[in-house]
Amino acid sequence: MSVSDKEKEEIDKSSAPLIEHLVELRRRLIWSLGGFFIAFLVCFFFAKKLFNLLVVPFKWATKWAGLDPHKVELIYTAPQEFFFTQVKLAMFGGMVIAFPLIATQIYKFIAPGLYKNERNAFLPFLIASPVLFLMGASLVYFFFTPMVMWFFLAMQQTGTDDQVQISLLPKVSEYLSLIMTLIFSFGLVFQLPVVTSLMTRVGMLSSKALAEKRKWAIVIAFVVAAVLTPPDPMSQIGLAIPTILLYEVSIWAARWIERDQEKQRLAREKQDAAETVVEKASDEPPPPAAS
Repeated sequence: MSVSDKEKEEIDKSSAPLIEHLVELRRRLIWSLGGFFIAFLVCFFFAKKLFNLLVVPFKWATKWAGLDPHKVELIYTAPQEFFFTQVKLAMFGGMVIAFPLIATQIYKFIAPGLYKNERNAFLPFLIASPVLFLMGASLVYFFFTPMVMWFFLAMQQTGTDDQVQISLLPKVSEYLSLIMTLIFSFGLVFQLPVVTSLMTRVGMLSSKALAEKRKWAIVIAFVVAAVLTPPDPMSQIGLAIPTILLYEVSIWAARWIERDQEKQRLAREKQDAAETVVEKASDEPPPPAAS
């Protein structure tokens, strides 16, 4: 069977009536929404504990600033504010927890329409994406949030005869928005190697093009960091530097993918040449029998 015949066979297997696609889409949506709803309920039940867990970096920053970490205080100024903060936290946590399930359902829906080699190429990125997101979130939790809060705590003013007392009393909603923004920003930036690797595999990018655009990438990294992070220089620089490092990782990954694709191309050419030799040998008439 020729290569074209194999491709035609895979296309025939992946083809299905529209109604079957809609039924399959409905099933995948039900699984995704059900998983998110269950994760949302679990996170909402433990919302206060989760919020206290998110306050731990604030306590580290308080200790760095030479203050008592046991006296960390957050406030809310509207009766419903803390309730909606817990709802927002539960939605964010539910999305993070349910993301592997949602990504799996998306993959299962589109996988029948892909060739076998495309499915094998896509699956590793499906695993790498949540891992990289967790790496970015961990960097925010253990380093950048304490650093940013320490920067803001350093602006406090001690009351004396010449100056008034100015203390940092963050609102629960604003603190959650800050840490969620940082987690989302770093998690999104950490997807850069995944996106560039996929684009390299489909031929939309090359390692040479990425290397040539390095200067522009550095400028864009600082612009994106200024847009996604709070308006303080520490968090902006803290996001821009990992973005630049991840861009270098993306160049390395693109080169590795290109070398692998070149090896596969040479192997296919060698196999096709061997098959051509065998076909020519089979088509040649047998030598005449000796009289």
